[in-house]
Parts: sequence; structure tokens; C-alpha cells
Amino acid sequence: MTRLFGTDGVRGVANEGLTAELALGLSVAAAHVLGDAGAFEGHRPVAVVGRDPRASGEFLEAAVIAGLASAGVDVLRVGVLPTPAVAYLTGALGADFGVMLSASHNAMPDNGIKFLARGGHKLDDAIEDAIEEHYRRYGVGDETWHRPTGAAVGRVRQYNEGFDRYVAHLVAVLPNRLDGVKVVIDGAHGAAARVAPEAFARAGAEVVHTLGTEPTGLNINDGVGSTHLDKLRAAMKEHRADLGIALDGDADRCLAADADGNEVDGDQIIAVLAVAMKEAGTLRRNTAVATVMSNLGFKLAMEREGIELVQTAVGDRYVLEEMKQHGYALGGEQSGHVILLDHATTGDGTLTGLMLGARLAATKQPMADLAAVMTRLPQVLINVKGVDKNRVESCAELQAAVAAAEAELGATGRVLLRKSGTEPLVRVMVEAVGHEQAQDVCQRLADAVRLHLG
Repeated sequence: MTRLFGTDGVRGVANEGLTAELALGLSVAAAHVLGDAGAFEGHRPVAVVGRDPRASGEFLEAAVIAGLASAGVDVLRVGVLPTPAVAYLTGALGADFGVMLSASHNAMPDNGIKFLARGGHKLDDAIEDAIEEHYRRYGVGDETWHRPTGAAVGRVRQYNEGFDRYVAHLVAVLPNRLDGVKVVIDGAHGAAARVAPEAFARAGAEVVHTLGTEPTGLNINDGVGSTHLDKLRAAMKEHRADLGIALDGDADRCLAADADGNEVDGDQIIAVLAVAMKEAGTLRRNTAVATVMSNLGFKLAMEREGIELVQTAVGDRYVLEEMKQHGYALGGEQSGHVILLDHATTGDGTLTGLMLGARLAATKQPMADLAAVMTRLPQVLINVKGVDKNRVESCAELQAAVAAAEAELGATGRVLLRKSGTEPLVRVMVEAVGHEQAQDVCQRLADAVRLHLG
């Protein structure tokens, strides 16, 4: 049986895989499991519920709220806000848990449900498993549990103050104002379409142009946002701005562009912020955290800057786990998930963009010069399908091919073979000084995977 909870909550095509019945049932299950675990002991439980602008979020939000209230949970409905805003408000308001409805960078027909623990942190896997087990066992028709009645049912209140409270938080944690910095913002027609322009303006930046800031419920991520940078890059040249930022649908990630429209990816963003935090004395344990998919150029840059680098498995959840376990302050992924753990419990695209703007304002340097702290080495990725992915580590012939490739590349190249967690395929990634060499080595290794694991 396929697990409902993935690495980032429950996702599916809204009203097909992700139905109102599922949303209601999971919400009831979450209330029961958290209650049984003692999360509500001694007080009436409260949950913060938010969503991105997808049309399907309207009925899914109604289902989630109905499920929670029927289980005796009071609901603070914050409306359309970013995932990190819901996480922040869950902690700031002392709520027992939070619920965010979003499918992040996915296309509009998809949606998702993510539960957050007290403080705005991701739920433990064991709690997610318990919620799923409870739902599968009882569904929405369970007649064995005591349903609250009368004054014991949950109450629902619209919490309109969430927008201002979250924006104020973003501006308050910046090391300096952004006066003099001209910014272009791409909000992906998503959850930060209002938040990001307002936050940058309050921080002192001049927002010279916005795109992706008119959500209709149907246009989220449609040709805009962090997965479609062409419009942002063109706007940077047209408006002669200093910094461009592109968010995704729920605004937990951020990519950037310099004045010439060149992309600044997550590795470069983390490198810029790591240097800034080291200078300010806020880079705890002098360490940045990234995944094994980070560009080798990032690793070399951190070595040159005297900053320690810890690498994790792919996925922002693994980055966050490493940061929380060892007390690190900065981590993230090439895709633009950047976690500033002193100020947020999850990746926060708007905060990331603001911190970049603060660095520009403080140094008076152009984004291109700041991003030049690291040189991105050419990176080639080939997905090899239909192979026995579980033999990657044990196949002697394949490992010999990998060793030969690593010897050929030397210290200025890298090889990574990674089995997919969801498909029968192996991802072959090669970095080298030149793109031609990276492509050649990657193709040879992909052929070796097909030969020995096919």
C-alpha cells in the first residue's frame, strides 16, 4: 500500500487523489493522534490553517476546518499566506499545530496538506504514520469515538492579523535596511504575491516591477516563479534593477537574478549568506549545511572562505534535521530552499530574498560580484530508467567504472550515483571543469548503469 505522506505532506490531484473526504478524515485523525499523544493536555486545542491561492484550496480548506472543528479543535483561519508564514504564526500564536494547503511548485491541478507541530516544526515521521494509520482504520465514518457536542465543538475564527504580523517579523529580523536597492519580484501568482512586495517595501527597497503577483486561483506557477525564470531575467534587464527574486507557489524557496538577468541559484545564495553571517558572527559553528547534490563549486568556495560544510541526503527535510540536531544556523538546497534557523522553522523564500537585499545594501556590491564567491562547475544529470537500482552500491563492475571516472576528473570534478526513492531508476550526476567533459563522463557512466544493472 502506497504511503499517503510523502517527504512534504500529502499531495495529489485535487478532487481526484486528494479529495474533500481525505482532507476531512486526515484532519480528524491528526486531532485524535495529537490528542492521544498528550499535545492538548490541560487546554482546548488550537490550530492555524492557511493555504496558497489554488482554486481547490477553497474546498480543501473548508474540509480541513470542518474536520478539526468536529474533533473539538479551535481554528484560526489565516487565509492565503506562505507556508513559512503559517509555520511562524503557529509558533508565535502558541497554537498546538498548523495546517498548510499547498502543492508548492506543482501545477495548479495539484494540491497538498502539510501538518505542522507546535512551534511550526515539521511533524515527526512517527506521528505522520500514526495519523495515516488512524485514517486508514477509521476513515470519516468512525462511530466509536466520542464526538464533542454543544460548547465542546471547535470554533472557527478568521485571523486577519496574520499578514501584518508575519511581514513585521520578516522586516524585524534583517541585519540592516534595504534602502537604495532596486528589486524585481516574481511571486509565482502564489502565496506570497502580496507578502513579498509589501515586505521589501517596508524594509526600504524600491520595488521597481512585479510579476506573478495577481493570483486568480488558476494561474499559480503558470510560466512564472522559481521554476520559470525567463520573465524575471528579462525584467531585470528592462528595469535596470539590482536584485531579482523568484518564489514558488507556497514561497518556501527563492531563486535570484543579477542586474544582467543571470540566474543566482540556491548554492550561490547560501554561499553569499554564509560569508555574510560569518562576518557578522551569526554562522553558528562556522558551518553551512547543504545536500550531496550541491555544486562542487559551492564546496570549493566554502573551503576557500574557511567555512565548514556538512552535506546531507537530498531533501530540505534532511538539511533541517541536521541543522536542528547540531545547532547550525544556515542550510539549504540548490533548488532555493534556504533555511535560516534563527528566524524560521522551514525554508522561507521571502526572508531569503530580503537577506540577499540586505547584503547588497550593506556591501554596496552588485549581485553578480557577491555571487562570484563561487563558480558553478558544469553539472550534467542523466536519469537511467528500468534498472535494478538496489544494486548500485553492490555491483563491483559499476563501482569500478565510477572509480575510473573519479580518477579521470580528479579534485576538480565529482561523480554521484543516486537511486530514486520512488521510481526504478538511477540518477547519474557528473561535474567537471568543462561541460563537454562532464557530458562525456556522465554518458559513459549512464551506459555502464544500463549494462550492469539492466
